[in-house]
Amino acid sequence: MTQAPRRTPLYQSHIDAGAKMVEFAGWSMPIHYGSQLKEHEVVRADAGMFDVSHMVVIDITGADARDWLRSLLANDVAKLGFVGKALYSGMLNEQGGVIDDLIVYLAETGYRMVVNAGTREKDIAWLKKTSEGRDVTLTVRDDLAMLAVQGPNAIDKVCAVKPDWAEQIRGLKVFQGLPFGEWFVARTGYTGEDGLEIMVPAAEAPAFFTALIGAGVTPTGLGARDTLRLEAGMNLYGHDMDEGVSPLEAGMGWTVAWEPAERDFIGRKALEAQKAAGVAMKQVGLVMESRGVLREGMRVVVDGIGEGVITSGTFSPTLKLSIAIARVPKATADVAAVDLRGTLTPVRVVKLPFVRNGKKVYE
Repeated sequence: MTQAPRRTPLYQSHIDAGAKMVEFAGWSMPIHYGSQLKEHEVVRADAGMFDVSHMVVIDITGADARDWLRSLLANDVAKLGFVGKALYSGMLNEQGGVIDDLIVYLAETGYRMVVNAGTREKDIAWLKKTSEGRDVTLTVRDDLAMLAVQGPNAIDKVCAVKPDWAEQIRGLKVFQGLPFGEWFVARTGYTGEDGLEIMVPAAEAPAFFTALIGAGVTPTGLGARDTLRLEAGMNLYGHDMDEGVSPLEAGMGWTVAWEPAERDFIGRKALEAQKAAGVAMKQVGLVMESRGVLREGMRVVVDGIGEGVITSGTFSPTLKLSIAIARVPKATADVAAVDLRGTLTPVRVVKLPFVRNGKKVYE
């Protein structure tokens, strides 16, 4: 018997707002509320909100938490200099493949980690296995909901709903968060726009959602979330990287903290060997100015050099043309071709991202 998808604390709020619900990573989630295109555009121009309560929030405490995280993650939590500071990292296997990508915050009592919904069981099992025998306590916070409010007017509109917190929220720098009692507000996101990700006690989430609508924030579904993150050149786990792909091949080399050299994290030896041998593939952006849509799995042909593959592709609502993230041979320059139903179609190879703060940024 197939299990019914789980529901977030905002399930009824989505139904009331006219959402079309779909199953995603075992959850019933809104794909859109009528128009994916309008939702995409509102995030680029104003403010939209996404229910991201399906993501897994894990609080980590114990005397060994810091040392364990320094051995677990490719990035180094020793960089987290104050409570609320955030770090993006890959969590790797011994072969250097990406088990998941995640954010970890320094908290008042330890750390708070946010991992992907689709990798929930695998991640929790890995965290338990690697922390065994250490003074580390893992608490999965299923009592919290999470809303991402994103767009150029997102912070102003959240401040209108939470005026008592406004000064502190406006003082947050990118990749910083602050606890407000049981709430936690961070200046992070997955859209290439400014905005906040807000963790809130589950019982208080529907009223907050309603208040945000009242302040002019548009409910936004998974469809727009995907086109927004792709324009912003942001990886999606299970598509742009996975356990068979190292961060060096997936545009995540910047998240690997090589120094101090004596910090031995899981996967380090494999990454060092890959680096020494020369990384064969790299991540790039593709832009197709002719008709058609670039899709995941399409073959990328680089004349005289070799082949790669599209890992994420879509039609960009902001740029009005087709874009993709691809993994291609290291020697690829600025042109390639994509196999569109048997026809090799020219594409431009560009540096990611495509869009930042609502504007085209590639050359």
